[in-house]
Amino acid sequence: MMKALEYPFDSQWILKKKKSLRRKLLKEHESFLTKKIAVLGGSTTHDILLILDLFLLNQGIKAEFYESAYNQYYQDAMFPHEKLLAFAPDFIYVYTTNRNITAYPKAGDSPEQAEALLEAEYQRFADMWERLWEQHHCPIIQNNFEFPAYRLMGNQDGVFLEGRVSFLNRLNEKFAAYAREHDHFYILDLQYISARCGLEAWQEPFYWYMYKYALAVPFIPDLAFEVSKILKSLLGRNKKGLALDLDNTLWGGVVGDDGPENLAIGQEAPTGQVFTEFQQYLKELKDLGILLNVNSKNEMENAYAGLSHPDAPLKPEDFQVIMANWEPKDRNLVQIAERLNLLPESLVFVDDNPAERAMVSGQLPEVSVPELTAPEQAIRLLDRSGFFEITRLSGDDLKRNAMYRENMQRARQQAAFSNYEDYLISLEMEARIQSFVPLYLARIAQLTNKSNQFNLTTRRYTQGEIEEIAANDQYLTLYGKLADKFGDNGVVSVIIGRREDGVLHLELWIMSCRVLKRQMEAAMLDTLVMRSRALGIRELRGYYYPTAKNAMVKDFYQDQGFTRISSDEAGNTMWSLSLEEPYIQKNQVIKVVEDQ
Repeated sequence: MMKALEYPFDSQWILKKKKSLRRKLLKEHESFLTKKIAVLGGSTTHDILLILDLFLLNQGIKAEFYESAYNQYYQDAMFPHEKLLAFAPDFIYVYTTNRNITAYPKAGDSPEQAEALLEAEYQRFADMWERLWEQHHCPIIQNNFEFPAYRLMGNQDGVFLEGRVSFLNRLNEKFAAYAREHDHFYILDLQYISARCGLEAWQEPFYWYMYKYALAVPFIPDLAFEVSKILKSLLGRNKKGLALDLDNTLWGGVVGDDGPENLAIGQEAPTGQVFTEFQQYLKELKDLGILLNVNSKNEMENAYAGLSHPDAPLKPEDFQVIMANWEPKDRNLVQIAERLNLLPESLVFVDDNPAERAMVSGQLPEVSVPELTAPEQAIRLLDRSGFFEITRLSGDDLKRNAMYRENMQRARQQAAFSNYEDYLISLEMEARIQSFVPLYLARIAQLTNKSNQFNLTTRRYTQGEIEEIAANDQYLTLYGKLADKFGDNGVVSVIIGRREDGVLHLELWIMSCRVLKRQMEAAMLDTLVMRSRALGIRELRGYYYPTAKNAMVKDFYQDQGFTRISSDEAGNTMWSLSLEEPYIQKNQVIKVVEDQ
C-alpha cells in the first residue's frame, strides 16, 4: 500500500504526480485483480478516471475503463451501443450531478405539478438503471445529488415543494429507496462528500465554464477515493478487524504508571470525552461485524484493569484477542491474525506511537497503519479511510464477532482432546449443502470476493454473474453452511462447475478459513460426486492457479484423490477424478442435510 494514496492524502500532489504514481504502483504489485469499469458521465470525467485508476491500483485492482462521450450517459445507457456492449463491463459508474437535472419546479407550481416533475426525473433515471441491468447485468454505482449552488427561497428552499433543496432531497430519497430494493445498485453519496469538502469550493464555477467539470478539479481525488472504496468493498478488499493499542489510544494516560482509576476516560473532563467517544465509535464498528483486538505493550493484568474501567464503553469481552506483553508489536499482530485464522493484511493497526507505527509498517507493509496524530482525530481518520466500507450488510456480517468467538471456544475444546477426530465428533456438526438459492446469492458473491487462502482458481464473481450461473443448467452449483453446538458459521463453502461433454470443470472452489480442517471440504466433495453422477457426469476436472495467498491449497486435489494431468512452469495444475471408478465417502464426522 502506498501511504500517499491513503487518507488523509494531498490532493494537489496526487493530481500533479499522477503519471509517476501510476508507474510506481504498477511496479510495486506482483499481480492485480483486473476489472472493467464503464463510467457514464453527465459532465467531464477524464481526470476522474485517471485518479480513480491510482486508488484502485493501490488496492491491487487494475482497471480497464470505458468512458462515455461528454454528457452522453443517458444515450449510452438507453440505446444499444456496440462499443459499450463489446466492452462487457464488470461495474458501471453513473457520474451525474445536479447540473444533469432536466427540470425543477417553479415558484407558484402546485404540489401536484412539483410531484409530477419529481416523479418524471426519478423515472428517467430508474428506466436507465433497468436498461443497464438488462444489458450488462453488473453492479451499478450511481451518484445522488449535491445541494444546489443557490437557494431562491432562502432557508425555506428545503421546505417548499417548489424549492430546489426540497426537490433534490426528495429525489435523493427515491434513489436511496431504489438502492434498498435492488442488491446490484449502490449509491455514492455525493451530497455528503460535497458538503464535507465545502459546497462553495466544490462548485467553484470556473471549472464548469472552462472545462465542464461539475466539481472543482482539486476535489477530484476526494470523489475518486470514495468510488474506489465502494469498488474495493464489492471486490472483497475490505479489512476485517482492528489491532488497537491501549495507552493514549483507547484512553488517556499509562495504566501501568497512573493506575486505572486515574485514566482519562469518561465525561468529567474534555480529554476523557475524546477517548470515550472513540471507544463508542469502535463499539459501533464491532456491532457491524468488525473484529476488535488489543495489541499493547503492557502487563495483561493492567490491560484488563484499564478495559474494566467503569466509564469505558469497551469491555474485555468486546475483544476477540487481547495481546498485552512486551513483544514487538509486529509479532503480536501476526499472532493475532493467526488466532483469528486471517492474514495480517486483514487487520488495521492503530497506535498513537509513531515508532510503533513505523515498526509495524516496516515489518508488515501489507498492514494498514493510519497516522494517528491526535486522539480527537481518531474517529475521522478511521471513518474516512474506508477500511470497512459497507456495501451490503448480511446476517453473517452482523454475527461475525460471535462466529469468531465461537471459533475460540472450539479451539479451547480441541485442546482437551488427544484424538483430533474425537474432537470433531464432539462438535456435533451439521452441514446444509444445496444448489444456489436466491436467499444466499448475495452472501455467495461476497464469499467469492473475500476468500483468498482457500480459493483454487482465484475467480471473483459479481452478484449478477452468480445469479446468471444459478439460472443456467450448464452449471452445477453448491453452497455449504456449517453449524455445530457452539453456533452457526453461515455459508462457508461454494463450488461452481461447468458441464461439458460429460466433464464437470470446477471453475470455483472456495471455503472460509474459519472452518478449515473440519472435514467440510470432504462433505462438499461427497455431495459434488453424488450430484455429478446423477447428471451423468463421468469426470471431475479441477484447476489450481497459484497466487501469493493460496499456497495452502496447492495439494488440495491430490489430497482428495484426484490425479494430476498437467502442470506448467507458473505452477498452474490440472487434476482429474474419474466418476466411473468406485468412490469412498470422505466425510465421517459431519451430518449432511441436502436439498429436498
